[in-house]
Amino acid sequence: MSGMNKVEDIAGHSLSSVGGGGQSAGGVTKSGAILLFGATGDLSQRMLLPSLFGLDSDGLLPPDFQIIGTARSAKDDEGFRAVAADALSRFIEVERRPDDVVQRFLGRLSYVSLDASNPDNFAPLAQHVGAKAQNLSIFLSTAPSLFESTITGLAASGLAGPQSRLALEKPLGHDLASSRAINDAVQAAFPEQRIFRIDHYLGKETVQNLLALRFGNMLFEPLWNASGIDHVEITVAETVGLEGRTSYYEDLGALRDMVQNHMLQLLALVAMEPPARFDATSVRDEKVKVLRSLRAIDRASVATHSVIGQYEAGAVAGQPVPGYTDELGRSSATETFVALKAHVDNWRWKGVPFYMRTGKRLPKRCSEIIIQFKAVPHSIFGAGATLQANRLIIRLQPEENIRLLMMAKQPGLDRDGIRLREVPLDIDMPNAFADTRRRIAYERLMLDLIEGDPTLFVRRDEVEAQWAWIDAIRDGWQATDMALRSYTAGTWGPSAAIALVERDGVSWHE
Repeated sequence: MSGMNKVEDIAGHSLSSVGGGGQSAGGVTKSGAILLFGATGDLSQRMLLPSLFGLDSDGLLPPDFQIIGTARSAKDDEGFRAVAADALSRFIEVERRPDDVVQRFLGRLSYVSLDASNPDNFAPLAQHVGAKAQNLSIFLSTAPSLFESTITGLAASGLAGPQSRLALEKPLGHDLASSRAINDAVQAAFPEQRIFRIDHYLGKETVQNLLALRFGNMLFEPLWNASGIDHVEITVAETVGLEGRTSYYEDLGALRDMVQNHMLQLLALVAMEPPARFDATSVRDEKVKVLRSLRAIDRASVATHSVIGQYEAGAVAGQPVPGYTDELGRSSATETFVALKAHVDNWRWKGVPFYMRTGKRLPKRCSEIIIQFKAVPHSIFGAGATLQANRLIIRLQPEENIRLLMMAKQPGLDRDGIRLREVPLDIDMPNAFADTRRRIAYERLMLDLIEGDPTLFVRRDEVEAQWAWIDAIRDGWQATDMALRSYTAGTWGPSAAIALVERDGVSWHE
């Protein structure tokens, strides 16, 4: 499909022909090019290049749109195109790769080798970008240690023009102080409205569907509070271990790798008040209110509201796997599992616990949100009919699914009394929208970056509210000398994590 054809964008809106200087909704200028830092790296090959290809194949990129890659690797244009072609062959289904579409996409690509640690090296890059520098999207996927020199180089070379936008891939610091230092360095060249901080979970269809579920249906919102909900669970489980991320993970651990960003963003979307409208300011204002309402888990409460663990050798999917320290090659105090009991101290959520857990080498890979509603106040069916409270299960991965568990009568004559059974109502997203291609999260985020829509990106005050909450937990662990609890790989974490919720009469959803 040509970029001149009328197509349907990722949000379902109708788009007409666009050019390099086209206008997005709200009058924001579309970028005429994107500059990818770390263009030959793993993230670029797995996500960024396939996402841009998906947008191009659906006619969502302007006809003259350019994709400029840069990294330390000594390559030329053809070398970068070979990297991209290999990435497409590995991560895009063959039926979605017609030769003419692939060649058109590869024709958009060019490459400039760059050592970003020296701001003086940016002049050749700026010369290559040329006039596109005035209307450029920049995707920064580099080590945080290179952020400051990269921003300085972009500004000094004229690449931080008045229409340029900068997307930042995590990690954005390791605590509140370092996060502020990074943000200060970035804001020296880019104002807040042109900074797009990425949390790729916000690009997932089911995460966005959470907003549609809550605010597009009258069914749930009257019960979406302490009167109707008993508790909320958020689980992000991984089966993998270090997987080549040794130094990165050892420096962060589960709390900072997963909870600080992905899980707190999910919690904010679950707990936020209805925004006045679906725009960047309204949505992010409501998320910030939630994050600032989180009750601190500090030195006084960390022992009763958190559990940390580290996996030992075990088996995942029937295959033996080593323990964390075996993979690392030395002893470590880094947590590979964390479970938390959080509270949002406002009127809507008074007394409702939010249980969160995440870990590596767990039995299965899944990300899901469980909304556990309260039980009916009185059963009319007698002792023989066991009632289960309704439960809403929002699964983000590996498959996207929304399931509501509710009570129904079993067929029969009921001579011994009515029998009830819990039955699921499923919205299987791939089946419900079988005529629509399921996109990876980065496709939506890349398109929003190019078009200048920051709604699904994270604002500075959100990041800092998240870090303030996380820092208090880590301070509590250190001050109380919190012990790491071991768990066997292939299990659901330390037994203390089970006790954390069972003290409240709750069981983790598994």
